Amino acid sequence: MAPYRSRRLKSRRAPTMHKLNYYLKLWLASVRYSVTRTLMFRADFLLWSTVELFWMGINILLVSVIYAHTDSIAGWSKYEMLLLLGTSMLVQRLLIGFFWANIHELGDNIRTGKFDFFLAQPGNLMFMASTRKLDLDSLANSVVAIALVAYSARELGLSPSLLDLATYAFLVGCGLVIHYSFMLTMVSLSFWITNAQGLEGSYFTLFSFSRIPREAFRGVTQLVFVWTLPVVIVSNAPAQTILYGFNPQLCLWLAGAAAFWFALTVIVFHCGLKRYSSASS
Repeated sequence: MAPYRSRRLKSRRAPTMHKLNYYLKLWLASVRYSVTRTLMFRADFLLWSTVELFWMGINILLVSVIYAHTDSIAGWSKYEMLLLLGTSMLVQRLLIGFFWANIHELGDNIRTGKFDFFLAQPGNLMFMASTRKLDLDSLANSVVAIALVAYSARELGLSPSLLDLATYAFLVGCGLVIHYSFMLTMVSLSFWITNAQGLEGSYFTLFSFSRIPREAFRGVTQLVFVWTLPVVIVSNAPAQTILYGFNPQLCLWLAGAAAFWFALTVIVFHCGLKRYSSASS
């Protein structure tokens, strides 16, 4: 019985590995396309990298100016706040680098009928529509965000363990999934409404809350922005892991929130597909 069961497990595992390998090859092809396109327009890459770097510098300068007049905000010191800011920037740079251009175009493609292009693609529509392009200037500036986190941790005299660093990376990944899912859910409403551009823009307003300590929220605002819409906790949880060490409750909460929002996105996206009218219909 044991050899038979082993053969059955291997047979089940083989299609899954084949599918993962297939989608990895598709994604790597998208990476090659994005790199080639960036090399063709190097001036654009340098310009937008500089613009994003300038924006990040303004945020760091703002924190420095505020803390020139106070020692603590909601119990957070200057370098604790910079660590939180760096984490928020890291999640945002990764989100924009991997997904923003694709999701932003998705709404236009649905409205104009250009989404037909993806219907002909040999793969999962949600994957194909949201991973076709990479924004390399945002990914390049994610290094600056990591450097800010490392600098802040050094100034605070922190020495996070390998477990803490692995947990930090895991929670940043969960935050990335949450924001990706939230943004894709809003854009997927284009299947039902004519113009969802206002909803797309509201994402960046919500993301600005991720740079604020969760202790600053009270009552209704805490319920909405910390627990119902976890836009605050996605940066606070990783930052607190570096500051205070591994916290299993935060890990479970953020992992659960990521699973919930991703599942909701899959449902909304595929329900929307049933309503889509192609340009040829």
